[in-house]
Amino acid sequence: MLTVVAGGALAQFLTTHVPEWSAGTLLEDLGGAVEFPVYAIIIGLVLNAVLSALGIRGRLAAGVRTEFFIKTGLVLLGGTVVLSVIVRAAGPAILQTLLLITGVFFFTWWFAGKLGIDDHLRALASSAVSICGVSAAIAAAGAVKAKKEHLAYTATLVIAFELPSIFILPWLADLLGLSPAVAGAWIGGNIDTTAAVSAAGAPAGEDSLQIASIVKVTQNALIGVVAVALTAWFALRVERDESAPRIRAIDFWHRFPKFVLGFIAASVAVTVAAEFLSEADLDGVDSAVKGFRDYFLTLAFVSVGLEFEAKALREAGMKPVAVFAAATLFNIVLGLALATLLFSNFAV
Repeated sequence: MLTVVAGGALAQFLTTHVPEWSAGTLLEDLGGAVEFPVYAIIIGLVLNAVLSALGIRGRLAAGVRTEFFIKTGLVLLGGTVVLSVIVRAAGPAILQTLLLITGVFFFTWWFAGKLGIDDHLRALASSAVSICGVSAAIAAAGAVKAKKEHLAYTATLVIAFELPSIFILPWLADLLGLSPAVAGAWIGGNIDTTAAVSAAGAPAGEDSLQIASIVKVTQNALIGVVAVALTAWFALRVERDESAPRIRAIDFWHRFPKFVLGFIAASVAVTVAAEFLSEADLDGVDSAVKGFRDYFLTLAFVSVGLEFEAKALREAGMKPVAVFAAATLFNIVLGLALATLLFSNFAV
């Protein structure tokens, strides 16, 4: 446990200070864009290698509480999703989110199936690309009971494809002459995490940043819905034994990832609190919750790195990379079409 906490502390330290250290240098944009999952996974992998070389990794495995950290972080993520703000702020964002997530999820699921990718990894990839990257992959992993190696592979691919998008999409938005609202909706619908959306949306202007943030938060709100759907699909179709008795409601309940209920409850709680708190107080609550959320997810990513086994990557091969590349391109094209259709006449 101390190893995980120390790794998490180092990741948080780098997340805070690398932007300061890189300010005014050629690496300023990159230093400001890299988020805590990148540092945490790298640190976890390094610790994995060191402890394995020393022959003590197995003895420390009991202190690696990956599942606890992941579930706690996702419950806290729900505490940052104010449902009433989403509904009041931008109706087009909700419609774009529903259409984009549905289209990208099923395209990714279909293409991964064509390449013969394992259904568990297929579910993680589809959720990650269509919703909000690593957080969605974590929720999907809990719903379908995926291997930790699958989660590590998916998280690595999310980061690999996300970093270039932070710089490329604002440049393309400017090149295409997109309005602030269209640019913001496009960026928010394509870049996977909220912090990265902020990094990409800021160069496009304050108006674009506002729309991008609303679209991304709207996508975050659907994590629970997708987790429920995946739980049902895997229980009823993918892993069902035809010779076994009919699946009962209690069987579904045992399989269902209970943290999703925590996510929903936290979102409802902050939504209710938003009606009674001042804007300053609500900002304070939001900042505190995000701090705890990022801390637990940092520990989760360090743990993922510590538990990582290269064997699973070798078994998966390069096919998931092809899936991510095709799904990312599809997401960009469909996202641009929907953003143009729904936000061309939108007044920020």
